[in-house]
Amino acid sequence: MKLQTLTAVLLIILLLASCKKEEKNPAEAALLPPITLTLEEANRLAELPMHCMQTEYPNRLGQTLNDSTHLRLPRELHPAFYGCFDWHSSVHGHWSLVKLLKDYPEIEGADSIRQQLLENISQENIAAEVAYFEMEGNANYERTYGWAWLLKLAEELRSWDDPMARTLESNLEPLTGVIVQGYINFLPKLLYPIRVGEHPNTAFGLSFAWDYAVATGHEELKELIYRRAQEYYAADEDCPLTWEPGGSDFLSPCLEEADLMRRVLSEEDFTIWLKKFLPELADKDFSLEPGKVVDRADGKLVHLDGVNFSRAWCLYGIANTLPGYEHLKNTAREHIAYSLPAITDDNYEGTHWLGTFAIYALNSAQQ
Repeated sequence: MKLQTLTAVLLIILLLASCKKEEKNPAEAALLPPITLTLEEANRLAELPMHCMQTEYPNRLGQTLNDSTHLRLPRELHPAFYGCFDWHSSVHGHWSLVKLLKDYPEIEGADSIRQQLLENISQENIAAEVAYFEMEGNANYERTYGWAWLLKLAEELRSWDDPMARTLESNLEPLTGVIVQGYINFLPKLLYPIRVGEHPNTAFGLSFAWDYAVATGHEELKELIYRRAQEYYAADEDCPLTWEPGGSDFLSPCLEEADLMRRVLSEEDFTIWLKKFLPELADKDFSLEPGKVVDRADGKLVHLDGVNFSRAWCLYGIANTLPGYEHLKNTAREHIAYSLPAITDDNYEGTHWLGTFAIYALNSAQQ
């Protein structure tokens, strides 16, 4: 009897010790040190758009020719956004410089950056950009990826307390209005969302437009995006994250959708939706391998560096929105750490746009 009692006591002690051990070593591992956007890194990343925002060639216009009058030089067609290889990259390159100047006023070459921003985003240049969208066949130009970045640029200018920002915001306003109206005209006609890992991705296009609508109090745009997001995505379940990434993805279809829904849903509703849509994210042992790049001189393969940054900002967004998802920050950090050192100024195919993705991802890490 005494032996049985002693055995029972020992079992209880062992169980208690086991529980204590689990308490000291919970399933969620300690968060890795965050990767932050330092002034040194800001100086390096600012050089990338500065080197290309007024560089006309090489250039991919991506236009449809309705007649011979459309055959003009890139600088004539897009006097504000002709550099950095294509229109959308030029737009978000401008956003990058505005963001860096706003957050790091002491950044190297600040005066030169200001000068180039004022030269490019002038009233005359923006009037020409508006005229391009008004040309026959061009109303849908850069829909919706370039549209989204234009509104992100407008939003960043609006939130920057600087006299130059007021000038740039005012100069940009006619084009901003064209893009807002483009969304309002297009979304009612888009019956089905576009679920791809490149430019037309609907969730990405709506996310930045939502941010603009919230920041500016544009209720019509906000209500339209909310309604369409619900219609497109509310019933989605079990997104096949293991199918990603595609060979040239720079966006994650699954995570971009989650990044939109965290914006438009309440915390309670988003928690319920996410558990159905990506249940694996709640697992404290969740892991996701960064996209691997074997040839960064290949303009399509280097997209996978972009998918690492965009995955990171989506994962940070979820972790910063919902309690219990802090562990996703480790996966986000690993994605940034893989691709950030690879951004150098000797590879135009990548550097004309990847710096922007890195800046947005690093900014998300600090929120």
